[in-house]
Order: sequence, then C-alpha cells, then structure tokens
Amino acid sequence: MQNSNSVTVKYLIVGQGLVGTWMSYHLDKAGIPYKIINDPNIQSATSVASGVINPVTGRRIVQTWMIDTILPYAVAQYKDIATTLNIDIIRTAPIILIHPSDQMKESFEYRLNHENIYLFKQDSTKWEPYFKTPFDTGAIDDCYWMDLNTMTQYWKEYLQQNNHFINDRFNFNDLQLNDSGVEWKNIQAETIIFCDGLNSMHNPYFNALPFAPNKGQALIVKIPGLPNEHVYKNNVSIVPWADELFWVGSNYEWTFSDNKPTEDFKAKMIESLNQLLTLPYEIVDHIVGIRPANTQRRPFVGTHPSYPQLAICNGMGTKGCSLAPYFTKQLLEHLEYGKGIEPEADVKRFASILKEINKN
Repeated sequence: MQNSNSVTVKYLIVGQGLVGTWMSYHLDKAGIPYKIINDPNIQSATSVASGVINPVTGRRIVQTWMIDTILPYAVAQYKDIATTLNIDIIRTAPIILIHPSDQMKESFEYRLNHENIYLFKQDSTKWEPYFKTPFDTGAIDDCYWMDLNTMTQYWKEYLQQNNHFINDRFNFNDLQLNDSGVEWKNIQAETIIFCDGLNSMHNPYFNALPFAPNKGQALIVKIPGLPNEHVYKNNVSIVPWADELFWVGSNYEWTFSDNKPTEDFKAKMIESLNQLLTLPYEIVDHIVGIRPANTQRRPFVGTHPSYPQLAICNGMGTKGCSLAPYFTKQLLEHLEYGKGIEPEADVKRFASILKEINKN
C-alpha cells in the first residue's frame, strides 16, 4: 500500500557502475522518471577497467561480435555524455601491436591481407626508443580509450544534484512485487532494472543465469617518456591512465579464490615489462576487479519470463565498455516500445531455467 511519503518513478535501477550509468543516462535523455540505488561499499568492476574499445580480438585477430554496429554507436554515445557533462573522457587510441613471436607476426600479416578493415602496418623503428621489437610491429585502427572513472563520478554528481541518486545497500527483503510493479522501501516503480554486476549472481530471480565471473588484475605504472596517445599490446597491454601513468594488465582469471591482488601476477607483469620496455618505470599501484562475465560471453538483457516488472542488463564481461551503451538503450526501447532485443543477448533464451527456479 502506498504511503504519504512514497515516491513514484517509472524505473528503479540497481547499481551505478558502467551499465547503470548508461541505463540512467538513456532514461534521463528520454525524460523518464527514475531513481538509481548504489551501494557505496561495493566496488564496481568499472573502477579498475582499462576503458579500451578494440574492434578485433584474440590471437587470430578477428573482428569482435557486432562491432560494425556497436562501435559507431558507442563512440557517439561517449561523445554525447562527455558534452552533457562538459568533460573530456574519450579519445582515439590506436593499438600498437608489438609482436611477441613470429607466429603472432604471421597471424597479423595474414589478417592484414584477408578480410582486413582495422589493421595497418607500422614502421617498427618508430617504436624502438621505447620497446624491444625483434618481431616487428603492427597496428589496429578505430580503437578508443575512455576515462570511465571520471565519467561515472561526474554522472554520479549529476544524479545527486538532480535527486535521482540513492546512496544505499539494496536488500531483497525490502523488495515487494505487486500488480502495478514493485515497491522498495518508500519508492514505487513500474519496473526495477538490475545493473549491479556481480551482485546479480545472488539475485533470487536471476541467479540461475550462467554467470562465470572472471578476475582481472592490473598494475598502475609510471613510465616517463612513453607517448600516451596509443595503447600498446604485446603479452601485456599498456593503456594510458593519467599523465605519465599507464594501466598494465594481461589475461583475466576464470579460477580464483578471492578478490585480492596476487604477487604472482605482479611478478609476471614485471617480467613482461622488463622484456618489453627500454624505458625505466615505477609501479605505483596494484588493482583488482571481478567482472560479471558468463559462459556464453554474451550479455543478459531483458525481462524475467515470470515477472515482467523485473529486468536485467548484465553479463557484459570484458567488452562492457563497448556493449553497455548499446544494450542499455536496446533494453529501454524494449521496455518502452516493445522493440526486440538482439537474440544472442536476450535473457529469454534462458526462460525455461528462470521459470523453473522461480516457480515456487
């Protein structure tokens, strides 16, 4: 029952990481009433993400899923939110590939001449003042770097200033479902949207989804003299972070026991940097994040098959930087206008298991 102190909105969002930021941004642009709940004690994976959009992936250097659609949309949206907030958060950052072996050089050269859109050659002598390049170099165009921490922080301030932000821990014991939508504490909403990353693994309505979280670690390294207009990739990735600071990381871990930084990772990064760099460097921080990836490596987007007032936008994994703007907008258009969701991302592909676990 609605009380005199209750607040009514159309959408209630849980989580203000990257996905929650984009979900609320699209709602804000559309002028649709919403509130967003964010637990200050939970670290978002966004805070330690590299912020890179790379149109190709893997050792075979193939185009990423839906990149021809995702890339131009994401770039336009990041530029739009930057203009809205009057901040500088997006820039082109071609990836310089410093081949770690003859095999990787051959893979690059094969792709360069077969179905290539984004690859181009590089003069390795240009990079010899900074790197050891025994196997030559290449490059990937149409890559971007986003300052995600600045974006989410400024957007949080905007949300607070406009009375959209709730600084609180979301507890399912406080959630009530009813015929008109949901009620959480004193807030009435037609739909609640879960954009809370790893926490959705413990969501009683969506925890049957095949989440497979991965652990990503990175070193923040000061490398004076290294140009920061590019991303550099060898066995490690070296990504501009701030001033002379760079984010240094490699593959993520699918098996892990905690969310703590490990000395083993740090030692491997130091070994790789020593083999790669000709410049001196200094390690200034070691950061860790757990991403809400999944076994299918496709997002979870849509409404619950049994409870249409419950929606989710999650499971972006390592491609969240590029996928989040697109799929949050697709979810909004699905909720507002009944438009379809990309079948490979639509949560209805798990309808049978979601119905089974929630039938009682």
